Amino acid sequence: MSWMEGVKHAFHTRLTRKELVVIKSKLSRLFVNLSTAVDQRVRWDRLPTPLGILVLIGLKDALRQQNLHDPVAAPLPASERLTANALVARTADGSFNDLAQPRMGAAGTHFGRNVPLDRAHPETLPDLMTPNPRTVSRELLTRDEFKPASTLNVLAAAWLQFETRDWFSHGPSEVEKPWEVPLDDGDPWPERPMRIRRTPRIDAPAGSGLPPTFANVETHWWDASQLYGSDAKFQHMLRSGTDGKLQLTAEGMLPFDPTQFPDAPGGIDGWWVGLALLHTLFMREHNAVCDRLKSEFPTWSDDDLFDHARLIVAALIAKIHTVEWTTAILGHPTLQIGMRANWWGLATERLHRLVGRISSSETVSGIPGSATDHYTAPYSMTEEFVAVYRMHPLIPDDYELRSATDGSVTRKCTLRDLAGTRTQGVLDQVPMTDLLYSFGTAYPGAITLGNYPRALQVLEKIDGSRIDLAAIDILRVRERGVPRYNEFRELLRLPRVETFEALTDDPVMARKLKEVYAGDIDKVDLMIGMYAERPPEGFGFSDTAFRIFIVMATRRLKSDRFFTTDYTPGVYTQAGLDWIADNTMSTVLLRHFPGLAPTLRGVDNAFAPWARMEG
Repeated sequence: MSWMEGVKHAFHTRLTRKELVVIKSKLSRLFVNLSTAVDQRVRWDRLPTPLGILVLIGLKDALRQQNLHDPVAAPLPASERLTANALVARTADGSFNDLAQPRMGAAGTHFGRNVPLDRAHPETLPDLMTPNPRTVSRELLTRDEFKPASTLNVLAAAWLQFETRDWFSHGPSEVEKPWEVPLDDGDPWPERPMRIRRTPRIDAPAGSGLPPTFANVETHWWDASQLYGSDAKFQHMLRSGTDGKLQLTAEGMLPFDPTQFPDAPGGIDGWWVGLALLHTLFMREHNAVCDRLKSEFPTWSDDDLFDHARLIVAALIAKIHTVEWTTAILGHPTLQIGMRANWWGLATERLHRLVGRISSSETVSGIPGSATDHYTAPYSMTEEFVAVYRMHPLIPDDYELRSATDGSVTRKCTLRDLAGTRTQGVLDQVPMTDLLYSFGTAYPGAITLGNYPRALQVLEKIDGSRIDLAAIDILRVRERGVPRYNEFRELLRLPRVETFEALTDDPVMARKLKEVYAGDIDKVDLMIGMYAERPPEGFGFSDTAFRIFIVMATRRLKSDRFFTTDYTPGVYTQAGLDWIADNTMSTVLLRHFPGLAPTLRGVDNAFAPWARMEG
């Protein structure tokens, strides 16, 4: 029976469940194939908004079916016994989110893949060094002039780093046998060759044909592990032991300097004022949630309050990222509807608030509260997701710290002045309200070639060593087996780019690219191609990166039972669900820093530029 005959048959007979499943599968496959064909011919962002949304739904389904791969064949063993608490609360290490596969997504488990496993083998020498990562850094990435992203503020740049420290970290690099990057005679780097430590890897069994895997030292889940850590020891250190709250100083500041704690989530390197602001803000928010829960449930224990507050704060962060940060950086009209629909459904937030879910469908009523689904592979972060989120150009090199009262400049400084061990001194001297105002009214950098922060190309780590983070970004993608730009596009069913002139609108940059890559367009690195690519209207990053975003942005919610089947009043409490629904980034900021009210008045999205105060 053809699928069309099956549809006709359905109108005249009572079909069995099996027949209905077959028909539904064929219709779904037809929809996916049609969406892919329309996208390849026209591209989703050039369609009228309703059609664009339909095509994006089809593309998301195609990616879920074809671009989720698990590089480890055997299921992960359980490392501990299930406790009653783990049924209704997030564990420190992320275990028991999936009760049938307790180690899925836990800290220390492997990254998955979005490309077929036979296309995910790491590059080896000499290809690994071709072209030289340091040459790519210096010739194609160096920021000679700051290119701003004028639709965003610097808080949006800090937010992304805040989020990635929750999602993934490959942990400390191996000290032994570093990669050796040869340098040109004119390169000012102080050592020769440049040495870049290798990513720790786990080789697949001999003869398996599988690529090596790499472990995520953080939990894979969207569980605010950047705040709470990924192990019980750190979490215990963070807690006050009273009313479920986290430790803060009497002034409401972080109780310790993370640069002094090697086991801090996301590692100690990369700490700066931007991260400190967001960590402080959401630790305060956690404690505010505890106060609300304590008033509702006065007999609850410290653990009860902590566990529920963590659930609520993690979900609020996920909601803010989905409906605010994403719509700020991806300003296309279709995405404004599509990303909000991920949370509220196409039925809209207004209807959801009035009557709740009207359908079990995630498309109609949003992912929170829908059924859990891992699709074609056990849940994990993927190496390709890590690769497309290399967005360091967002970070400016130069900053003006301003008064939130009158907008006057109180200090001019560089990224180095705000980072590492200098961070705490800035927090001690400058009020947080002024720091948040300064970040909210300044532009981040555009994600494009020739706009990589200079300070990150000569980054001094906490241990005193120096690295070129741009060169490392290039090497890491090759080292972990993520395909180069054209192959990557092909595996996502996007057309290959045939010439350097077609890759970028900038003829000068096209000539530089051709020179660095010796005329071979297929050698262009994934990160370089994405930076060179002209993005869709309103987008802050490339359409190529967006393809991974489509599948992983929804998967982070859809695979997590605390966002799906357990997103209920019985687990969160009704007060908790109301807190998530009622709050935004702006309300969080104003709850803890009411002095920002004048600059946030009239601002629809807290990640867009705020109003400047005039003296």
